[in-house]
Amino acid sequence: MVLTSVLAFALAGGCAVYLDLRSGLAISDVDTLLADRDDRPELPDDPFTGQPLNILVMGTDYRGEGNAELAGEGDEFHSDTTLLVHVAGDRSRIEVVSIPRDSLVDIPACPLPGGGESRARRGAMFNSAFAIGGGPERDLTGAAACTILTVEQLTGVRVTDHVVVKMNGVIGVVDALGGVRMCLPEPVRGDRHIDLDLPAGEQRLDGHQSINFLRARGGTGMGLELGSDLARIERQQVFVDAMLREVLAQNVITNSPQLFRMVEAVLASVSTGRGLASPAALAGLAWSLRTIDPAHIVFTPLPVTTAPSDPNRVVWLTAQADVIWARIIADEPPPVLVEPEPEPAPEAGGENDPIVPAGSESASDGGQVPGDVPDPAPAAPEPPPAPVRPGICP
Repeated sequence: MVLTSVLAFALAGGCAVYLDLRSGLAISDVDTLLADRDDRPELPDDPFTGQPLNILVMGTDYRGEGNAELAGEGDEFHSDTTLLVHVAGDRSRIEVVSIPRDSLVDIPACPLPGGGESRARRGAMFNSAFAIGGGPERDLTGAAACTILTVEQLTGVRVTDHVVVKMNGVIGVVDALGGVRMCLPEPVRGDRHIDLDLPAGEQRLDGHQSINFLRARGGTGMGLELGSDLARIERQQVFVDAMLREVLAQNVITNSPQLFRMVEAVLASVSTGRGLASPAALAGLAWSLRTIDPAHIVFTPLPVTTAPSDPNRVVWLTAQADVIWARIIADEPPPVLVEPEPEPAPEAGGENDPIVPAGSESASDGGQVPGDVPDPAPAAPEPPPAPVRPGICP
């Protein structure tokens, strides 16, 4: 999901390629004829330069447009997965916060596609905001708008743009990458509802295996036996982490055939706002993110606890969650990426310091005895390495 919203969608967003796929325009490659011009920028400009981005990614369980073949017939229309993706203003890091679909929250009044607005709701399931906004028409624009309004009211974070991802979109994107490499600590098997049987160890998941790995809420392995949405969120984050590493390792933006497959897969499965749909914006954002360190893509769990009114629902721990939202608003790094404060140097004149007589040779040169080699200056502390997640290959 993060792949399509931040990296794959951006990395696959070269201006000429995007226009070719969107409008069928023929491309005249004039670069070789204009190579001597020195007044053109070498790299595309990022229109969001210096600005942090907050992109809300919604994975929907909507069964339309071929998705019933994956999940069976049904009338579902919810945000089955919701991620708030924060891209730092200096493009040095990405922080992702997953919002549990089973959270009990207050949903504001939302504009409806046919006019008017919905009524506000208290203590409703978070993923119902998507269905409320979509209305009877199941309009993706209205669904996204209501979910955005709900997130902004709950967090105080202003959403810059959004992406809605359909289930079959994951298959196309994964297959366009040639699969996603994962190292599973134990076998993962789905229940009777999910076609999933993965052995332990290193392997490459194809698109069909990937969507079932992401959807499963029953079975065994990687927390599946818990059967909860929270266990599924953890598994989804591991997969997204592995997928992002795949994109960065393959350097998709410089591989034209793979670039075409990726763009076709993304455009066939994503609904997005105007900001991310701009070819110029995508080209610039692609260059600004192309060198990001995979260790600086951080997944932050949202602090929750079991809802007093329903053991199958959760509520946010507001005081702890507010710390996360304040950090995102201020565009500050998560604690795992913060460099430790250097230890202060010991003060001179301590009880264990050697006493140097006044006027001695060692005192005149700062206390150093002739022939001694001065101690090297202490090295600057290294930032702590990001922890390796189970399922991520070394």
